[in-house]
Amino acid sequence: MAIVTGAASGIGRALSEELARRGASVVLADLQEQVRDAAADISSSSGRSASACTLDVTDFDSVKRLVERVAEEQGRLDYLFNNAGIAVGGELRDHTIEVWNRVIDVNLRGAVNGVQAAYPLMLRQGFGHIVNTASMQGLMPSPLTASYSTTKHALVGLSKALRVEAAGGSVRVSVLCPGVIRTPLLSGGKHGIFVAAVPEQEQRERALAYFERFRPMDVRQFAAKALDEVARNRAIIVIPAWWKVFWWLDRLSPGLSLFVAQRVFASARRDLFGNSSDPRS
Repeated sequence: MAIVTGAASGIGRALSEELARRGASVVLADLQEQVRDAAADISSSSGRSASACTLDVTDFDSVKRLVERVAEEQGRLDYLFNNAGIAVGGELRDHTIEVWNRVIDVNLRGAVNGVQAAYPLMLRQGFGHIVNTASMQGLMPSPLTASYSTTKHALVGLSKALRVEAAGGSVRVSVLCPGVIRTPLLSGGKHGIFVAAVPEQEQRERALAYFERFRPMDVRQFAAKALDEVARNRAIIVIPAWWKVFWWLDRLSPGLSLFVAQRVFASARRDLFGNSSDPRS
């Protein structure tokens, strides 16, 4: 039995589809109403139980009620995928505290709420696997997405610490660190935030064109590979594998990693904002 948050589209939906294909019953949870269509499609195509729940992951009481209801009805909770998240693009000097609060609430507090709801239950039942969706931007310097990157670094830290603590209770913890995956997030997603002084539609088109150069992986291929690694109980899961080069670089030579990030920053400003020195000029 699995719960997947942020399951209406993108990685969350693909994980739900792959879980059902492998024989799991899945609850798809998302703030977007189309999560119900996603669950219906999975049920009809896989023949497995797939239900939908409209959920705001920033509301702990709602998350806890969902986790407890599913465990009570099914008699167990095998997996919780804390996958809900939003993207934020732009320089930190253009952020507002409202933007910071939103990205922290969804990306970090949403996962914390999931952990706080499911972890005690899994300890009591003596098994379970919590899988947090972070990002490669949680493993390396990420200018122009620094607030997003901050939350993803925090998720990596949370997952590593919890994995050590949870092992004694036979609960597993993994963190997904995707590279560039072909999902709506490449252009900001439905709830994404752009803080640069560029019209939003133009910004979304530029973002999509920019990320195409990184050879986005098909989201269904990503889900299959990710669940293979979850089954192997990997701690930190980097997919596509070639993105590990950037992770290794940051671990082996932080100074060189920052130098590379500075060069990427200059190029990205030019491509995303049309000006390499100041996107507002």
